[in-house]
Amino acid sequence: MRILILAILLCLPALSQAAGANSTPMTTAEQIQTATREFLQAFAAEQANNGYRVTYETASVDSRLTLAPCSDALGVRFSGDPLQSRRPSLEIRCDGQRPWRMYTTPEVVIEGQALVAARAIARGEQLSADLVKTETVTVNDSHRGYVSSLDAVDGMTARRPINSGVAITPDLLDAPNAVSRGDHVMIIATNGVFSVTSRGKALADASVGEQVMVENLKSSRTIRANVIAPGKVQVTM
Repeated sequence: MRILILAILLCLPALSQAAGANSTPMTTAEQIQTATREFLQAFAAEQANNGYRVTYETASVDSRLTLAPCSDALGVRFSGDPLQSRRPSLEIRCDGQRPWRMYTTPEVVIEGQALVAARAIARGEQLSADLVKTETVTVNDSHRGYVSSLDAVDGMTARRPINSGVAITPDLLDAPNAVSRGDHVMIIATNGVFSVTSRGKALADASVGEQVMVENLKSSRTIRANVIAPGKVQVTM
């Protein structure tokens, strides 16, 4: 009997520690919701400074969910682009002694100013300030993005017809030709240390940043060059 009592007394500290460990509160669904809400509130405030209005609704989290207790504050970040989707993925993670992570998909609506067609615009028509107007749109309704600056459309051409009231997206625009087929251009050949110029003739249309075939008027050779400015192309020696 003495041996049994002694064994029980020796086990009491260990049992007490185990009970204490088991009584450590788990991370609850409410804590996850609170962390998510605080993150989205901060995001909305940040975007307000950028001229956007953000409304949101947190995703539901099963109240029966229990995750390991987190010794650190929960971390929250977007793992999907909120500017391209109303349902961006949100990562909630614990970086404590027992790390874990989970994902939710809140509804996030971002409204801001963007350019729309003031009237129907024909394919190939050059855009100018009088062809567009500014309206409030839901920015993250489109994966293609929106254009909000007049400077970004001035001089661009419509890649395809744009109906009146349609928001201007980058994929609707083409940069104007910097060189056109038959144009005489300046060819700049460079090796990074010095350069040599010569005259050539463009064999196709191209915009700045694109490549174009050019005939060297002196040697009659045909070369592929990069368009660097209107009437100017560059090749590497």
